[in-house]
Amino acid sequence: ARLLAKGPEKCAEKFGEEAVEAIIEAVKGDKSGLTSEAADVLFHLLVMLQSRDVALSDVMTELARRQGTSGLAEKASRPKG
Repeated sequence: ARLLAKGPEKCAEKFGEEAVEAIIEAVKGDKSGLTSEAADVLFHLLVMLQSRDVALSDVMTELARRQGTSGLAEKASRPKG
């Protein structure tokens, strides 16, 4: 609640910090550290989504839409801009 009260920009900043920490643990090969940081990343992703009124169900729907599509094909299908 305190992080949400600080606004979407702070939520996004915290998500980024946690993502970097997860990357560091992945590079180090620390499975336990990566597990812990991945939990932080997921938590802060949910907070960031909430801060912008994006439902997790909408994210899951988007993932389902992409299922069976290669990453390159999906990226090519995005509007240019």
